[in-house]
Amino acid sequence: MHIILLHPHRDQSRHLRLPRGLPWMLALGLVVLPALAGVGAYYGVRYLEDPVITEDAAERWQNRIREQQARIQDLRERSEEQLKAQTRKLAEMQARLVRLDALGERLVDVADISSDEFDFAAPSAVGGPQAPDAASSNYEPPAFVDTLDNLARTLSRREQQMEILDGLMKDRRLEQKSSLSGRPITDGWMSSRYGYRTDPFSGKLAMHEGMDFAGKEGSDVVATASGVVTYADERWGYGKLVEINHGDGFTTRYGHAKEITVEPGDIVKPGQVVARMGNTGRSTGPHVHYEVRKDGEPVDPRPYIYRQR
Repeated sequence: MHIILLHPHRDQSRHLRLPRGLPWMLALGLVVLPALAGVGAYYGVRYLEDPVITEDAAERWQNRIREQQARIQDLRERSEEQLKAQTRKLAEMQARLVRLDALGERLVDVADISSDEFDFAAPSAVGGPQAPDAASSNYEPPAFVDTLDNLARTLSRREQQMEILDGLMKDRRLEQKSSLSGRPITDGWMSSRYGYRTDPFSGKLAMHEGMDFAGKEGSDVVATASGVVTYADERWGYGKLVEINHGDGFTTRYGHAKEITVEPGDIVKPGQVVARMGNTGRSTGPHVHYEVRKDGEPVDPRPYIYRQR
């Protein structure tokens, strides 16, 4: 192969002789070798390197999918079981609510409370403005959730009503227990009334500020109402004396006891033994001097004695 070189300023030329195999060598270097390198790289990546997705990888993914499907199925079954349990629980709560309503109405009748004062069947009167909530204004809960919410609100109202009813009944029981009633003895008889009488020691007309109940020495002396013991010791004229404060300005006194069975500060109930009948102090025989005082002044015990306990 010949190459002729011309000089731009001289009228001369030069001849270069190239080897005959040079064009083939250039073609080999510029075309064939890159092509062979690309083909080699392709087959090397395909057959020598690990492929991105193989049969083992596909099988592992399938196993994971099957495991997730099994978990989803298990979760669905457990959710259905929980829903059935909640449904049974809801039915039980509704049945209990019906029984609670019936019990409340019966208690209202037993307590002799007017329906105008306490109507157990009516819902509690509540109210108040509600602030707008844009986030929840478009939310509609499922029917099952609505039922649970309504039942919870109803139970809450019934609890409040039962608490109110219990308070009313406690007040009435407290009032009944603190109300004076009955005699201060379990066995014996009345030996002297309240009012003016001939004093057994001086023989003169004198005011008797209580009632006397005679009986066997050592027999029980009982409280005529609930209250707090404020005095339990000897006092001139009374001998051994027990005084009980019943509230609302009422106090009772039990005098001439042989033995005192309570102490100051004790809380006593109606009919509880507070002393034993005796003959201490200014006394002519075994008996109990019973006084009722209102705001510190003696009153006739007779209306309270004949009241049923």
